[in-house]
Amino acid sequence: MPSREELTAFVPMTVEEMKARKWEEIDILLISGDAYVDHPTFGPPIIARILLDAGFRVGYCAQPDWKNPECLKTFGRPRIGCAVTSGNMDSMVKLYTAGRRLRHEDMYAPGGKPGLCPPHSTVVYSQLARQAFPGIPVIAGGVEASLRRVAHYDYWQDKMRPSILVDSKANLLCYGMGELSVPEVFKRLKNGDSLEGIRGTCRYLGGKESQAFVIDESCVVLPSYEDICSDKAAIMELTKIIEREMNPWNGKRLVQWTNGRLLVIEPPEYPMTTEQYDRVCDLPFTGLQHWSYKEIIPAWDIVKCSLPAVRGCPGGCAFCGIMVHHGHHLISRSIENIVKSVEKLRRQPFFKGVITDIGGAAGNIYQHGPRDPEKCKKCKRVSCLFPNFCPNYHADEKPLLELLNRLSKMDGVKKILLNSGQRLDLALVQQKLTEKVIRDHTPGHLGVAPEHLDPEVLRLMRKGKPGEMERFREIFDRVNRQTGKKQYMDPYFISNFPGCTRKQMKVVDDFLVKNHWDPRQVQDYIPLPMTMGCAMYCSGLDPDGNPIEVNRGLAERRDQRDMLRRKHTGNFKRKNKNK
Repeated sequence: MPSREELTAFVPMTVEEMKARKWEEIDILLISGDAYVDHPTFGPPIIARILLDAGFRVGYCAQPDWKNPECLKTFGRPRIGCAVTSGNMDSMVKLYTAGRRLRHEDMYAPGGKPGLCPPHSTVVYSQLARQAFPGIPVIAGGVEASLRRVAHYDYWQDKMRPSILVDSKANLLCYGMGELSVPEVFKRLKNGDSLEGIRGTCRYLGGKESQAFVIDESCVVLPSYEDICSDKAAIMELTKIIEREMNPWNGKRLVQWTNGRLLVIEPPEYPMTTEQYDRVCDLPFTGLQHWSYKEIIPAWDIVKCSLPAVRGCPGGCAFCGIMVHHGHHLISRSIENIVKSVEKLRRQPFFKGVITDIGGAAGNIYQHGPRDPEKCKKCKRVSCLFPNFCPNYHADEKPLLELLNRLSKMDGVKKILLNSGQRLDLALVQQKLTEKVIRDHTPGHLGVAPEHLDPEVLRLMRKGKPGEMERFREIFDRVNRQTGKKQYMDPYFISNFPGCTRKQMKVVDDFLVKNHWDPRQVQDYIPLPMTMGCAMYCSGLDPDGNPIEVNRGLAERRDQRDMLRRKHTGNFKRKNKNK
């Protein structure tokens, strides 16, 4: 039997934990496709903790049996509603490979056991909640809901799908990170107020409500679901509009007709301030997986000694869903707040003195931001870094250098590693930081993400310029010669990106053969919903409307995939020496 301290440490997953808090019922049931890891790098526990902090009584239901509604009735019927999420990943990405085969491991399940989370879990859990509690409000959120909030292409079904609100029949969808919007939604539900007009939310209106809705100059009309089903080029137009309206300060309300009804997407919620982000990370996370699990959850084992530091991504890469979910406005924790987290981490019995990451979308964007915030509020750029650095973007290396120096001096901290990949374009303009990372904070292999080497494919990806990989490698080799260390670059490449021909993939292959590299990290391209890469994959067009080559069939894709996955001459670790 767990101790009273254990029973009250986590958000309740059991009746015993609910009673230990002296609750007779709960207000909100949070249903997640991941096992419960009480750590601030996991989205569902963050939302649960924020709701708890806002005064709601929250019950946690992790990876329930989706074929049995009774599994949701542990705490009885929630007073206010259910919050539903697939977890930290889109369930289809978590469950299936780029070859549409089932993965053998679920990193977010006890023991890595697959099969505990259903495909399209947001839809499945929403419908399960309605079966268990007829008439209860269901709020969908998380990355799967965010990326599927409008009509979209589903790679695994190979078909266009309407907004996930249509299939899930949830009352409301919260897109983005949700720390500000989700508490507001449940506050309004508690008070019986309207859910209209909440930033970062989507509503699927009824027939009469759709006809009565006034589409004025505050709205932008997206191509309809029927449009993208009949004309795949329409998904390119849809994606370009969404990207243009992603700025919270100047983005408009979006509307989309679907099956004769109107989907209304409110503008994104404003990014949190540093103070708000600090407050989130100050919530009483245990940093542990729930005590009820008998096996280790692999994802927890990876992050248990790491610290979240940054939200958002300035890159706007065409293949990545981070901007669609987080947005591209960066929010960083304060140095003092991260120091507090390290003080807490030092008390964990599993901590042996090594901080394994200070994380974000990249390892070298901490406390980057605009020189003039007012200019950002008027901006329509998708990327702060592509095709060239925005003059208003301040890539300041000093805060991360200060943070690393500060943490290195703390008692009990033996080593700080940066396992989040280094952006090459930023690394080249932050040379002092880059040299320090290579010298002092690399875990043997330094992850870098050139993604490709052909200039045209890099342009389509919205990545850096040709030559950045070689320039970075020169710095890497020089620092390793100076220190006498044997360290290795771990480059990440993508095959079969839309517009990438066999000849262009051969550029990467030739580079790997020439340098005797057998990269550990390769990815056959997966078109994530709502990304520009997905729009190119579906339409066969680049953003300028020019036709591009797209490999869609699994047989077509095999050639490029095998270029990266075959064993090159020699061994990566042995041959990739610093000279």
